[in-house]
Amino acid sequence: MPFITLEGIDGCGKSTQARLIAAALAHAGHDVLSLREPGGVAISEKIRALLLDPENDAMCDACELLLYEAARAQLVHEVIRPALNAGRVVVCDRFFDSTTAYQGFAGTSSREAAETANALAVSDCVPALTLVFDIDPELAAERADTRAGAPDRMEAKGLDYQRRVAEGFRAIAREQPGRVRLIDASQTVDAVFACALAELASAGLAVSADDARSALAALMAPTE
Repeated sequence: MPFITLEGIDGCGKSTQARLIAAALAHAGHDVLSLREPGGVAISEKIRALLLDPENDAMCDACELLLYEAARAQLVHEVIRPALNAGRVVVCDRFFDSTTAYQGFAGTSSREAAETANALAVSDCVPALTLVFDIDPELAAERADTRAGAPDRMEAKGLDYQRRVAEGFRAIAREQPGRVRLIDASQTVDAVFACALAELASAGLAVSADDARSALAALMAPTE
């Protein structure tokens, strides 16, 4: 089960959990590749800059959808598929479920269009386990307000948009319980991490308590 993706609305804390999970798996002896979407390779990072730039507010939903898929297709081709073929564990902060939730549920693109585009971009490269960090959009917005910097183009779409995204992720989890697991992200970082590790263990990637503590200690360590 080498391909793990993390999902959730903006401000849910999944990026922190992605770092913790990747570190814990590495401490446990796995060869881990940690990625983010959109991005991860040079071409995809350039597309990310276009997608998230607040100045690109004229971007239509069809353009947005196709740019996300273009970035994803390049990441799969250049990095994810070769890593999986080499036996590495891939931990990706967002993948195609984000497109289904953001563009298919919350945007004006249909869910059918989003899922068709997803299939074109990834072919048979499907995560073995997807963790959705579920949180009330109001609480996520409060957390986001404490971070430095102006909101990016997607974050600036507002609370109602995030509510629709959250419902999209919950629908995906209901429909695909074998792959997609909901985690209550309103808890502390430690508690959410423990829930994530329990899901990993149930899927065959157990992490010891010592390895989990090492990952948490590394995250909390001051940076110079």
